[in-house]
Parts: sequence; structure tokens; C-alpha cells
Amino acid sequence: MSEPVSPGVPRHVAFDVPRHVAIIMDGNGRWAKARGLPRVAGHREGAKAVRRTIQAAIDHGVPYLTLFAFSSENWQRPADEVADLTFLMKHYLRNELAELHEKGVRLRVIGERERFGPALAEELDAAERKTASNTKLTLVMAISYGGRAEIVTAVKRAMLAGVSPQEITEQSFSGFLSTADLPDPDLLIRTSGEQRVSNFLLWQIAYAEILFTPGLWPDFGAAEFAAALENYATRERRFGARPV
Repeated sequence: MSEPVSPGVPRHVAFDVPRHVAIIMDGNGRWAKARGLPRVAGHREGAKAVRRTIQAAIDHGVPYLTLFAFSSENWQRPADEVADLTFLMKHYLRNELAELHEKGVRLRVIGERERFGPALAEELDAAERKTASNTKLTLVMAISYGGRAEIVTAVKRAMLAGVSPQEITEQSFSGFLSTADLPDPDLLIRTSGEQRVSNFLLWQIAYAEILFTPGLWPDFGAAEFAAALENYATRERRFGARPV
């Protein structure tokens, strides 16, 4: 699964590394169209970019990496494309899990996994259990995920838990989100030049640094990941306060 770091990009770069990087992986379809290929070819190349990015996160010591693999809105795409994406997820899980586990990657899945059917949902559950004790990198895959739906679900969980309005704070509410055991993203990257967050981690990215990159996701790799980290290191994070 791993691929060598691009020439000229050191495996350990001396800049302030974000604790959590989240990525909206965009541009698979446009990558394929530009080459006269079916969309599924772009998704296959996108899977290779996932492998490169996971390795780059490990190489740079990023502890948490969240990838937006399938949004809740993606169900509106043509049935054949949804089937292709579902097949690729199954294929990736079955063929990459052993190596991810060997590398010390802990897999976490957020979103409505049950919409993919009981068989795949159970495979995802088993993968989470198998890698639960790994500590090298926590890889969060957002599938059938939408930020607004997550917030609504969190409200319902709080109500079912009997939490009163007076007890609700930002901190306590965060505990009902699917990411309750994860730090908020420090850096959000979106490929393909589009400049929107597309209903991704709406609560969690409140103070994330955002980087929109022009390249399409299948072309993303170690050099692009290192450049994003270097850009992040130039940012002054204020969290609403005045600069020091």
C-alpha cells in the first residue's frame, strides 16, 4: 500500500504539524472525464491517493486523519455510480485492512454505515474492532455522512439521555457527536479548486484552518500533503482572540 515520498520531500518536515487533518477528496469524476475514462476509473485512482495520503500522514506524524469518502448527498448520484463506489469501499476494506493494521492504523467510521446493508456494516464494525488498539494513526472514514444530520442525531441523543436545556454546553453537546472521542480538525483540505465545505464536520471545523487546493484528488500525494502542512505552519491560529 505504501508508496515512496516524492523526491525532494523529506519524510519528517520541521514545521508545526496539525494534530488532526480532514480532507474533502474531490475531483475523481473530473479527473476521469479529462482523460476520456468512465467515472469509476477516477474513483479507482482516488483510492490510490488515499493510500498515499495515509502513508504521508504516518510519515509526518499526524495522529488523526479524516477522509470524506461518501456524503449523505452522494446517494442522489446514478445507481451505477453508487454501486461502483460501494464496491470500491468493500474492495479497499478487504484488501487494505491487514496492511493498515500492520502499520498501526486505527480505523474509525462515522456516518450511516447501515445504509450500505448489514454485510458491509458488519465488516466495518469488525475492522474497527480489529484495529481498536492501534495508536500510530487514527483514520476516520466518513461514509454516508452529513454534518447537519450528525448535529440533529446528537440533539436526539442528548434528549434521549435526559439532558436538560440548562445542562447543555458546547462541551457537553460535543460528547453526543460521532466524533466525541476525537480532537477537532486543525486543518481542512479540499482538492479540485471548489471552495465550500459541503456539509462536512460542520460543528468540528469551527476553528479549523481551511486550504483549498486546485489539484484533483487522484493527483494528490506525499508532496501535496507536505505542502499543505507547510502552509498550515504559516497560519496564525487565534480562536477568536486578538493576535499576541
